[in-house]
This record gives sequence, C-alpha cells and structure tokens, in this order.
Amino acid sequence: MTESSEWLIYRGAGEPHDGIDRLPAPPPWRDFASRDAAGRNGDGSEDRRLGAHRHLAELHRPGAEELEMINAALYLRRPLLVTGSPGAGKSTLAHSVAYELGLGNVLRWPIVSRSTLQDGLYHYDAIARLQDVQIAAPQGTDPATPGAPGSVEGIGSYIRLGPLGTALLPSDTPRVLLIDELDKSDIDLPNDLLNVLEEGEFAVPELERVADRLPGGEAEVLTADGTKARVRDGRVRCRSFPFVVLTSNGERDFPAPLMRRCIHLELGRPDHKRLATFVRAHLGDEAARAGDDLITHFLERSRSELVAADQLLNAIYLTDAAAPPSRDRLADLLIQRLDRPR
Repeated sequence: MTESSEWLIYRGAGEPHDGIDRLPAPPPWRDFASRDAAGRNGDGSEDRRLGAHRHLAELHRPGAEELEMINAALYLRRPLLVTGSPGAGKSTLAHSVAYELGLGNVLRWPIVSRSTLQDGLYHYDAIARLQDVQIAAPQGTDPATPGAPGSVEGIGSYIRLGPLGTALLPSDTPRVLLIDELDKSDIDLPNDLLNVLEEGEFAVPELERVADRLPGGEAEVLTADGTKARVRDGRVRCRSFPFVVLTSNGERDFPAPLMRRCIHLELGRPDHKRLATFVRAHLGDEAARAGDDLITHFLERSRSELVAADQLLNAIYLTDAAAPPSRDRLADLLIQRLDRPR
C-alpha cells in the first residue's frame, strides 16, 4: 500500500481485509459507545451531538446584545426566537443557558415537516392499552380491577409527555426547551403553538375523562427524558415558565402573533475567534492550532457561500485524525456549499 493510500480504510480493492481494525476512535459528537442505557454520555450529559455537555458553556460566548435579549426572555418569561445561518450557535445557546444556570438537561424537540403540536405535548398509546386488555382477557382478568392491564388506574402507563409537555410540568425552577428549526414545520405549527406558549398549560383529554376515578385524581406518566411525573385532573400546568428557545435558519417568515409573543435575536456569522473556540472545545487546543488555516479558508468561503460550522469541524477532525495526503482537497469536499451557486 502506497503512502498516499495509507489513511484509507475502504480501498475499493474488491478483496476482504482487516482494515476496519485501523479505524480510529470516532469524533466526540459521534461517539455512541460512551452512552449508557438511558442514552446519556458517560459524564451524565444528555446530548452528545456536537460535543459533550461540559463544553457547551465554553462554546457560546455571547456579545452584549445577545446577553440583553437572552436576559429579556428570562425576565419576561417569553420564548426566545433565535435566527441565523447554520452553525451560528443557535442551538448551543440553549445548552449554554441551561449549563450556567444549573437548569438540568435541555429538552430538545427537533422539528420536521410532519411535526404537530400533539407531538410536542404528549402521545397516548391506545393500541398498546387495547392489546394489554386482549392479552389479559383469556386469563379471566377484569380490566375494571385496579392494577389490571389496561385498567383506568394504569392509564398513565400508556401516556408519554413530549418535550414541550415535559417542559410545562410544575417545578420550582424552569426547564430549558429547544424547539429546533421551527422553519421546517408545516405552516400550521407556529400558530398552533400560540395558546400553549401563552397560557403555559394544556389538557390531556384521556386523563380528564377518568380523573374522578383515579386515586387523588392523579396519574403517573412517562416524561420525554425518561422519568415519571404525576398529572393531576388531566391538566399539565407550569409553575415556572420554561426557557424556550425556538431556532430558525431563516427559510420562512413566521406569523405576526408568534413574533409578538417572542423575543427575537438574530445571530451574525461567527468570526475567527469564535470558530477557534468552537473547535478547541470539541477537539482540543492542538487541533485548533493545526486547523487555523482551515478556519481562515472557511471564513473566506462563508462570505460568498452558505456553509455550516459543523462542516468545518468534520474537516479539521478528519484531516487531523487520518492525516490524508490530499488534505486541502478533502477539506474542500467536506465543506460543501449548502446553497445553490448564483
């Protein structure tokens, strides 16, 4: 094998070999093996994407205007709508606030075109409940018996709160909720969010109907982060309004009623210092120094092309860990423009 191909794991030779044994450790944000059964990182943080929890405060160094808008949202108990290009640090902001203020793991609701308000609030698995009743029937178990499969008392076992529903559970301190890439949603979702974000509560009709038959009117349900919580009288009402961060890449405009209920923060393009901090937090000081020229190249391209900071991170990690001979060419291939040439 020539020196120029030593870094290749798959060589397209058409013959089996043991090259997979030379595959180095994954980048930190793709390290699935370090998670425990609950899906958390080895250090207890919940989000391995783009870095471990302990680095997030270092990643985000807000300027004066950002600090003022973030604190305005905290004081006013209003959602913070953060817009900006991909990789500008919109999602990181939520983690930074949660980390600094000790508000626990961030609840994340990634939005896709099919997302509905119901997805964010809760899911009721009526089919599983029916199946449990049918399985118990041949054994002569009466579903009306307390504790029996599918019984009214056990209805909470079939309800799981979504990220928004979990964030609205009553607590002494607010949770942090990241509603990520809201601009990818169906046209109705921003309007559907209005009442819940304004009132800070919602009903679970499946629990409301049977509240008078539940012990103390309460049902124990599963939350979005895998814990149990009690819902009384079929309604979830927050005591401390959550710190809600809605992010958008600017792909669409939002209705005026939503904008009126939000504090709007526009993030500009990250500069060299901020990108170097971003790389350092994920890959260490040596990688940041070695990738300084790639950061400069990335910034030059970002003036005329839409590129994302995680592409830069991929390029620096791979050119550092694998040390391919065609370093510059590979970096250009990895940092592909995300918009169409004009």
